[in-house]
Amino acid sequence: MQAFLKGTSVSAKPQLTKDRGTPATAGSSGETKKVKPVPWVEKYRPKCVDEVAFQEEVVAVLKKSLEGADLPNLLFYGPPGTGKTSTILAAARELFGPELFRLRVLELNASDERGIQVVREKVKNFAQLTVSGSRSDGKPCPPFKIVILDEADSMTSAAQAALRRTMEKESKTTRFCLICNYVSRIIEPLTSRCSKFRFKPLSDKIQQKRLLDIAEKENVKIGNEEIAYLVKISEGDLRKAITFLQSATRLTGGKEVSEDVITDIAGVIPAATIDGIFTACHSGSFDKLEAVVKNLIDEGHAATQLVNQLHDAIIENENLSDKHKSIITEKLAEVDKCLADGADEHLQLMSLCATVMQQLTQNC
Repeated sequence: MQAFLKGTSVSAKPQLTKDRGTPATAGSSGETKKVKPVPWVEKYRPKCVDEVAFQEEVVAVLKKSLEGADLPNLLFYGPPGTGKTSTILAAARELFGPELFRLRVLELNASDERGIQVVREKVKNFAQLTVSGSRSDGKPCPPFKIVILDEADSMTSAAQAALRRTMEKESKTTRFCLICNYVSRIIEPLTSRCSKFRFKPLSDKIQQKRLLDIAEKENVKIGNEEIAYLVKISEGDLRKAITFLQSATRLTGGKEVSEDVITDIAGVIPAATIDGIFTACHSGSFDKLEAVVKNLIDEGHAATQLVNQLHDAIIENENLSDKHKSIITEKLAEVDKCLADGADEHLQLMSLCATVMQQLTQNC
């Protein structure tokens, strides 16, 4: 309805200027009708609860709540890109309809200021507002508002504590939905007031199906092997996979998307480079190893990405004993911590590769 009204108001503007005697350009009406380019992540975001993929338990509970037009306070947690925000937005749209959605839903995420002052003022003031209005389509509208606090695990403990009283006091007119990646960072008094739902990482099959569906709608030339590779590097994050697909499509300019293009877009270190590191480690030559590491950094590859990929390669390596794997894995953990603390990438990678070389040469 809003889109329809917006369309009519925009198309009416050139007519007004014409009546006033101002010459209207011939291409103006055509330009207004052009569909604005939207990121595919937003374009294919689930519009209703039924479209949410692979979260059967959450969908089942929400559908029951929607039927009764009642909703408890919710806490969604799980890895990024699994549909937490999409699910609550879709549920809110079904509850309130497009007209009342803007009036009844307050969404705040980590990009907004969400200290204790915001909880006391903005959230509290919104929660205290009385609900009014009815849906234009005649469907029953619940007598409450929804406050969505996305990335709630980044809120300070003081802000979370200030939220407790508001959740209890305004329970008649307001429901809260907290969304986070790590439930352990939400204080216990808040988690006990919410129904908790864990969002599982999406299965490879579900991701492949969704990506192939998007590729078909957007006329993207991509094979099943490339889709499988895209799913593998996105690690259960469908949002990341869709973004990579759109970026790769723009880069190829209508040509077929290849694995090499996806590797470049995703910032993944090529398999040949990883093999080169193992070859240098097997040689036992420190000079060769240093040259490989220096070349890796000169090419602009991220050290953290190498740590992640080396971990997978070490675990899958059948030539290493469990003892050697455990020593290298422990070193990987140390290097990851040092890099997070801001240590020098070159020194950390040299230290890591020297440990790998030591274990590989001992294993021979």
